[in-house]
Amino acid sequence: MHFNFPIPPNYDEKPLWNKSKFTISGQHLSVIKYTENLSGWNNNLTFFHEEEAYNGNHYIDKASRNNAISNLKKSVVSKNPIILEVGSSSGYFLHDLKLTFTTAFIIGSDCIAEPLEKLAKNVSNIPLIQFDLNECPLPDNSVDAIVLLNVLEHIEDDQTAINQLYRILKPNGTVIIEVPANPDIYDFYDEYLKHYRRYTLKELIFKSKTSGFTIRKASHLGFFLYPIFMLTKKYGTSKKNLSDIQKQEMIKQRISYGGKIGNMILTILMNIELMIGNFFSYPIGIRCTIVLKK
Repeated sequence: MHFNFPIPPNYDEKPLWNKSKFTISGQHLSVIKYTENLSGWNNNLTFFHEEEAYNGNHYIDKASRNNAISNLKKSVVSKNPIILEVGSSSGYFLHDLKLTFTTAFIIGSDCIAEPLEKLAKNVSNIPLIQFDLNECPLPDNSVDAIVLLNVLEHIEDDQTAINQLYRILKPNGTVIIEVPANPDIYDFYDEYLKHYRRYTLKELIFKSKTSGFTIRKASHLGFFLYPIFMLTKKYGTSKKNLSDIQKQEMIKQRISYGGKIGNMILTILMNIELMIGNFFSYPIGIRCTIVLKK
């Protein structure tokens, strides 16, 4: 499938995707680079999270991806959709997309290039592009679906980012967004991971409607675990003036809570939550999730 990738800086022609590499000005590239914004993320955080989160098998991350796939299957009607992931990072969700939407044209992206260069070695059949969402280079009405899993909280001007999603989405297209929930429990964990904010579902709905979107579903992820999560976060908000090393150690403990056995049990619990969530929306949770339509 042909996609109209825009001309990148320092080039005078558009890149062409040939199923394994980009070709531009006689060069063969794994990643096309547009604009970069490091304010809400960096390479070290990408690799830190991958190392601590059981190589993509952490219970909340798996549930996040499974929830997004389920909502895409209900929403995407095109036989050959163009699906963009914003914030591909480790590439676990790109792998899930490829397995589920075998006829789709899938595009991975991130705001920094180094993780994409690393990722390109393992997903050579998916085009990867680097850009700042607030300066998104993609054409108007060019993609059928967009997924952002824990990305929007890293963008200072999130309203502009949502406006850009609306602009590049085709009419009747779908956007799936997931973000951390509850601003009252912003703590050192959020600060260390460069979150500008945590959200209420009401705020996320308002900002989405402001951009022109229609709300198809608004819910939460991590409903059953929320009481324990709240206690942990309340403890975190009481911790002041921690060093980066202390924060990192506490975050490692929080991510790996319960070890691999605990992670397996919590994965089962999250699967049950997702099944029940097919029938109604959860009023509270660890993360806000929303499905938008243009």
